[in-house]
Amino acid sequence: MSTAESRLTTTAPPGTEKSQATKETLEDYTLRFAPRSYRRWTPMVVATTALGGIAYMADFSIGAGIGLAHGTGNALVAIAVAAVVVFVTGFPLAYYGARYNVDLDLITRGSGFGYYGSVLTSVIFASFTFIFFALEGSIMAQGLKLGLGLPLWLGYAVSTLMVIPLVIFGMKALSKLQVWTTPVWLVLMVAPLVYLIAHDPGSLDRFLSYAGTGGEGGVNPASVLLGAGVCLSLIAQIGEQIDYLRFMPPKTEANKRSWWTAVIMAGPGWVVLGALKQAIGVFLAVYIIAKVGAAAAPEPIQQFKGAFDAMMPSWLVVPLAVALVVISQIKINVTNAYSGSLAWTNSFTRVTRHYPGRMVFVLVNLGFALVLMEADMFSFLNSILGFYSNCAIAWVVTVATDIGVNKYLLKLSPLQPEFRRGMLHAVNPVGVVAFVAASGLSIAMYFHALGDTLQPYSPVAAAVIAFVLTPLMAIVTKGRYYLRRTGDGIDEPLLDAAGNPSAVTLDCHVCRQPYERPDLTACATHESVVCSLCLSTDKVGDHVLPAQPVTV
Repeated sequence: MSTAESRLTTTAPPGTEKSQATKETLEDYTLRFAPRSYRRWTPMVVATTALGGIAYMADFSIGAGIGLAHGTGNALVAIAVAAVVVFVTGFPLAYYGARYNVDLDLITRGSGFGYYGSVLTSVIFASFTFIFFALEGSIMAQGLKLGLGLPLWLGYAVSTLMVIPLVIFGMKALSKLQVWTTPVWLVLMVAPLVYLIAHDPGSLDRFLSYAGTGGEGGVNPASVLLGAGVCLSLIAQIGEQIDYLRFMPPKTEANKRSWWTAVIMAGPGWVVLGALKQAIGVFLAVYIIAKVGAAAAPEPIQQFKGAFDAMMPSWLVVPLAVALVVISQIKINVTNAYSGSLAWTNSFTRVTRHYPGRMVFVLVNLGFALVLMEADMFSFLNSILGFYSNCAIAWVVTVATDIGVNKYLLKLSPLQPEFRRGMLHAVNPVGVVAFVAASGLSIAMYFHALGDTLQPYSPVAAAVIAFVLTPLMAIVTKGRYYLRRTGDGIDEPLLDAAGNPSAVTLDCHVCRQPYERPDLTACATHESVVCSLCLSTDKVGDHVLPAQPVTV
């Protein structure tokens, strides 16, 4: 994406000073609807950029950990099961993000949680970003220790601090980074795998027959579900994919084929590459287990060092392995830091009605990640991910069910996502009750509160409870808690004739900036309109429209 393409087109009127909040949120439309005037990239450019963010090395560790614990057969089935769940639940979320040009938090608000209720899920998503930042940072520190001799504690600090200057500039900088580094990353990842299979066919047989550390072999439901639970901790990755997909151009007759291809490929389709990397992680762990032992086999730096060692001169092995790890860590952790800062800022702004600046929460997110790294989270990785996956599954399944069932089948949830303050109830029991019940019960199961037999089934419980309770709560409440009012006081329609968000521009009378129609409502106290962020930061509610009876 060129600088010319990504240059901001909505400038302040002459003589008007923009607040810090306005400046930052107009950099790449953080916390708000992404307007058509900014979305000038083709569908495939957006998709390529989005897929560049999944170059993380955690998949190799996750796959290796599951394979070592449960054997190759159980690991591959677990990976496949998780991939199907991630794809099915990610599809409606990706579609809504791309079609209506809003991020996952804005989708969640109008899909069963309410204006303040979705703060719960923003915190879940923020936790996802710093947990996986810490995981990737730990992997990079292992590479720096092998390549440069840096102690792990110093490597953790380096992997954290080096991201700060890259993430300051938002999505414009991230898109360039992802596009330019992806080819190098692909070559370094794929080449050793192809070489090993071609020159050592026995490695494939050893991989397929590996029975795990317990040596039992065979495929059994408990092992599959335990492994799938760890893989499903990645279900929240769809939020980071949507951070890119919200910049998709309008869907038209001319571009609908490339539009759908890009949405599926870069939305739920990310899990295809993710599952392949997890399977490769099992393969590489089994390949090098005789060389470094099972304890070090889950470390990607050791996996690729062993693979490179078989195909090239020894003096190239460590530099290339370190280069792969560093490139991968940078590609994903700039996105983790960025997306996490948005989630924290979004929650804080809604609760306090004050915008503190995104960089504050970049540092907060990195601080949490550094604490996890220094606490050696890598050594108990599967336990953290297994616990976290219950919350992530409950959230994503709840929102996906609200879109697929409550909106399209039951028609109790408004079809178009709503996110503006004043238009939504503070809390919608449909999503909040379903999420709290699903995550609470599944976490209790995970910690053996309901017995050892049920413990492996906690991810299944999270998904099933969320899937059942979401439509049930919508039926019980008759959809009364989705909208606080149906009209936003503006005569201009929200959607154009093709069903895309309207590109008509109006000026917010508070910050004096022009915004496209979907970001605005009428003002309660002036004959004018006000933008969504100014509504969010309105401490006394002067501009917020009053409630009105909603016909169900």
